[in-house]
Amino acid sequence: MRALGLGVLLALLPPPAPAETFSAMRSVRAAMGAEGRLLRRLRAYLREESARLRRLTRFYEKVQALHQDPQASVDNPLLAFSLIKRLYSDWPNVIYSDEATENTQALHDGFQEEERELPGAEDLDGAARALMRLQDVYGLSVKGLANGVFQRAGAARTPLYSPGRRVALSADDCFHVGKVAYDTGDYYHSIAWLEEAVGLFRLSYGSWNPEDRSSLEDALDHLAFSYFMAGNVSHALSLSREFLHYDPSNRRVLRNVVKYEELLEKGTVTSAEPLRRPNGTHLQSRDAYEELCQRPRGQSAPEHLPHLVCSYETNGSPFLLLQPAKKEVVQTQPYVALYHDFISDAEAETIKGLAGPWLQRSVVASGEKQQKAEYRISKSAWLKDTADPVVRALEQRIGAVTGLDLRPPYAEYLQVVNYGLGGHYEPHFDHATSGKSPLYRLKSGNRIATVMIYLSAVEAGGSTAFIAANFSVPVLKNAALFWWNLRRNGAGAGDTLHAACPVLAGDKWVANKWIHEHGQEFRRPCSTDPQE
Repeated sequence: MRALGLGVLLALLPPPAPAETFSAMRSVRAAMGAEGRLLRRLRAYLREESARLRRLTRFYEKVQALHQDPQASVDNPLLAFSLIKRLYSDWPNVIYSDEATENTQALHDGFQEEERELPGAEDLDGAARALMRLQDVYGLSVKGLANGVFQRAGAARTPLYSPGRRVALSADDCFHVGKVAYDTGDYYHSIAWLEEAVGLFRLSYGSWNPEDRSSLEDALDHLAFSYFMAGNVSHALSLSREFLHYDPSNRRVLRNVVKYEELLEKGTVTSAEPLRRPNGTHLQSRDAYEELCQRPRGQSAPEHLPHLVCSYETNGSPFLLLQPAKKEVVQTQPYVALYHDFISDAEAETIKGLAGPWLQRSVVASGEKQQKAEYRISKSAWLKDTADPVVRALEQRIGAVTGLDLRPPYAEYLQVVNYGLGGHYEPHFDHATSGKSPLYRLKSGNRIATVMIYLSAVEAGGSTAFIAANFSVPVLKNAALFWWNLRRNGAGAGDTLHAACPVLAGDKWVANKWIHEHGQEFRRPCSTDPQE
């Protein structure tokens, strides 16, 4: 019996339960629907509470009027009776009314009905890490982000992205981002975000927002310790003293102040060195990768490269005779081609609609296993060519332009990917670099070629960066990108190291078709030349 490939196995699974909002924008959009339903429940609660408060106001005004009227004397037996009745019956009814409790309980019950669909702690932390990722890769100013501006740090240039509605972050928002970094010992990021939180809390000190979980004291506390861990003891002391101004009896912070003072008096503290940004995924090509992601329009257009041409291609296929493929050679080494208008808007929407209910967190190979990873943030689903005539037609089109055999098991099922908040995939190869890779479960060799179709446009970011070859391709809706992963001698093409840059703004969808070696022997003949 033939071993099943990863795409085959995942295609047989039932639709996943709702989870992981941050890792796909489709899930983020669904969360907007859940919040809309919560808003309607809160509006009903406010309406009931407003009616209750109006009734209380009428009772108050009625009784207050009697107390202010000099003619209203308890000598009047009717007034005396009403006073006794109010104190015995009316006031207890008002004070011990269940109406407020019932209104609150209805709101609680409504929230619990929605709770299963709401983001969890992992989502909130993932969203915070996404903001830090965008800050890093695009060199964004934290102060700018807090103010709703996507501006590069230290630059006076046009923002990288200008949203239709500018949304600033609150002090509590900034605190949470900083706290996520703080909890992992990442003081490079915690200091920047907690500084913003402290500044915003100072501006609004004394006011209270019911939605906030943190305070100026919390922000000062975490920022002081971040500076201490970064080696800046004098600033840690200053912030701790400010904390004690608001909470003078806090024993832990009092002990910290004594400790910081002793360190400074002894003179054992060395001057703080500039903090280095952590490299959590140990990415060796980080600088080159980020430089490519920051290029305004993807690839820098050279003045004269005669091998980069555009053409209408039939590739000898009857499928392309009436509508040739619009081919643009983007790079010759490695060979990368971009096929414009490869798919229609209607086809793209159909494929996204088919894949949507089946999306699950994307995984990466780890030895012989597959697992989630911080360096790949997206959800994906696998579609058979029998899923819909649109998928079958797309498979035929891919076979026509590549000239390769896509029949099972020579190619994997169509993988549809929806990137999440700050969604990305750090530099990687599509072909297997280890003989133990799960890719070999298909028993059809390594991945010889990749076809990646852009199913949507984005507002900013999301380019495909080829790090070793030093060029990038911006997202172009309905276009398909093709490249060879293996040389003709079967060796992996090292210059195909590529990455999906983080999506700065927008909803990025792609479809991947990975084609394997076996079945292509006469379509792309082998060679012993190490240069081919």
